[in-house]
Amino acid sequence: MNNNPIGIFDSGVGGLSVFSKLYDLLPDENYIYFGDTKNLPYGNKSKEELIEISARIFDFFKEQNVKAVVMACNTTSAITYEALKNNYDFKIYPIVQSVAKQIANEGYKNIGVFATNATINSHAYKNELQKVNPDINVFEQACPHWVPIVENSLQEEDESIEDIKVNLEKMMQNYPEKIILGCTHYPYLLDILSRFKNRYLFINPAEYFAKYILEDLENSNLLCTKKADSPIFYVSSNSTQFKISSKLFFDVEQVKEVDL
Repeated sequence: MNNNPIGIFDSGVGGLSVFSKLYDLLPDENYIYFGDTKNLPYGNKSKEELIEISARIFDFFKEQNVKAVVMACNTTSAITYEALKNNYDFKIYPIVQSVAKQIANEGYKNIGVFATNATINSHAYKNELQKVNPDINVFEQACPHWVPIVENSLQEEDESIEDIKVNLEKMMQNYPEKIILGCTHYPYLLDILSRFKNRYLFINPAEYFAKYILEDLENSNLLCTKKADSPIFYVSSNSTQFKISSKLFFDVEQVKEVDL
């Protein structure tokens, strides 16, 4: 069981921001990454659609005999985790629930959250943060254009930069001490965001998430005991664009397409 792979999934390249952090901490693990590029963006889909999509991906990972699945997608973590968590016998790590406790304990009073429509409408970050610290003010803001910007490598387009700037200016009216990048695609935009505000303002949940997974695998005696194979990458469509867009976080050389 220790040497079985870890499955990681997202709607596209966004989850690589989590995978790269996890790979840095645990380079000897076996990894299978799935980017559901056929169905992106997830943020505009219904709860029923997201549960159906997530279940198909979990079933795929079950066939691969994984020891754990990392929900490197805030939207599915927020919407589908509770519905599916008891249906499988491998560990499941949802990003929102895993990192909110750590962030809430850092003593901030005002926190902003940038995320997809689905994540914002679920109030997942707000609910999870305030479970730990009811006194935290959480300001939620949807940025529906940001996933397509990242997936299509449009970060440097004037229209994209203006959209990012406008959303940031709106959020800053709440005077947040920190802003959570509550979609794994959004760290791809850190270079743009930091042109307008100090990079220190932004929280990349992947950093908290990777450490949490490392500690839990250690405590569960599930760390890999032999040298791992190279990571395997799957997408549901458009493997060429996936490789292009992935470069910021991981140099993906080979991608297999699989229709789930």
